[in-house]
Amino acid sequence: MSDATLTHRPLGVWSSLSGLELSQRYVTAAGVRTRVLEAGDPGLPHLVLLHGTGGHAEAFARNLAAFAEDFHVVAYDMVGHGWSDAPDEPYTLDVYCAHLDALLNELGIDRCYLSGESLGGWVAAWYSAHGGTRAEKLVLAVPGNVTAKPETMVKLRDSTRKAVLEASRENVRARLEWLFAPDNKQLVTEELVDVRLAIYSRPDAARTVEHVVALQDPEIRSRYTWTEAWCGQISVPTLVLWTEHDPTGPVEEGELLHSWIPDSQLEVMSGAGHWPQWERPDEFERLHRAFLLG
Repeated sequence: MSDATLTHRPLGVWSSLSGLELSQRYVTAAGVRTRVLEAGDPGLPHLVLLHGTGGHAEAFARNLAAFAEDFHVVAYDMVGHGWSDAPDEPYTLDVYCAHLDALLNELGIDRCYLSGESLGGWVAAWYSAHGGTRAEKLVLAVPGNVTAKPETMVKLRDSTRKAVLEASRENVRARLEWLFAPDNKQLVTEELVDVRLAIYSRPDAARTVEHVVALQDPEIRSRYTWTEAWCGQISVPTLVLWTEHDPTGPVEEGELLHSWIPDSQLEVMSGAGHWPQWERPDEFERLHRAFLLG
């Protein structure tokens, strides 16, 4: 992709996808009807993208066309998120990882690269450390509140619950803008608000959101919180991708994670917050290519 194309790339979801040969389908994984977006030649290396808490596959809309040049790229709505089914149980890392592994099996993907943003990075790391054998490399993009700060857990829990239980354009926009660096709030488009408001207005949304924020409960989180012990079990090359303006934790948390994961490297992106794939897509994709294909 040329520099000119990257400089003038579209901002919106569908404008970003307009020239891309893209498929959307639903498959059943671990008993969950799951929405999957796919692009790129299936013969290319598989790159599976995992979104964050309260998110959905559109979080990677600005990246799919670029990634599809080098990868068979898969973005999906994790269990209880987006337009996938929402079983009535707390969504813990074990639940997310069982769903991920079942999905990869259903798609016929034996080996892949996993790239997760926020919660998605936490899931990818836990999966690899606890017996998931399909991932050859990991990218953990601002995987979120590594040191389990109570005030950050409360902020994420309360803002997510408010966006759902008091669903309005104002509350959904506020939830999205929290993710972005101070100078990037204008990147939250009306279209992006529309997508998330529709998801947060689903009939079962009030029940589902309590399961979505389960990992912000200190008792539940204590079973899964980041530690050197389990991070040391990650045996595949890992890129820890942090940003200068991540609202869940400073760069020092990325450095800590890097020190815990044996075969890892750390990159820090400037001018981005908790959605670097949307805020700085060119750099986000460049770092992926260099690490995954270099």
